Amino acid sequence: MLVISQFFRVTLGPVGSVITPQHVEIVDVPSAQRHLGSGAVQQLDDCHLERWGLCLECSTPDDPVHDSEITWLLPDPGLRLTRYRPRSRHALPEGSLLTAARIDRDARSWIATDLCLGLEVPQQGQPRIVNSEEYARAINRGQLTPEEADLALRTVHSVFDEISLHRDIEQWLAHRGMFAGL
Repeated sequence: MLVISQFFRVTLGPVGSVITPQHVEIVDVPSAQRHLGSGAVQQLDDCHLERWGLCLECSTPDDPVHDSEITWLLPDPGLRLTRYRPRSRHALPEGSLLTAARIDRDARSWIATDLCLGLEVPQQGQPRIVNSEEYARAINRGQLTPEEADLALRTVHSVFDEISLHRDIEQWLAHRGMFAGL
């Protein structure tokens, strides 16, 4: 396998080379824009830094249930935390989705590479591992290196254990010193 850039890999096989894009998003913080791997660019409603990560919020006008998506890029635990704000103020809060991610940043941009494995954490109840099929396919297709696959597995299992120990995602976040707006 040959790495052309941090976003694409060329897998050399018997038939030739295949370029496989990783699930990457680049956030340009000053312009509050999210550049998705598909080439789409989203203007964010909110993009601000906290000491524990970067908060992104964008409206979801085509979604009949959710008003907006709130995402936190958390480099220390290596996670992308996603929550949805419901359209109805009477709706019960939904859970959170935590996805293992490699998060790189510089003065202007944050780059999050999805490692395809995650946790679904309901508002009440135990977390559960999700996306294991996508994770296995990404490994088989060479979209994840063995090191990335191992990192995803270690991250998800470690966070699963920590959240289970705290019995609640909010308590786990508070234990890690992450508060305001999460």
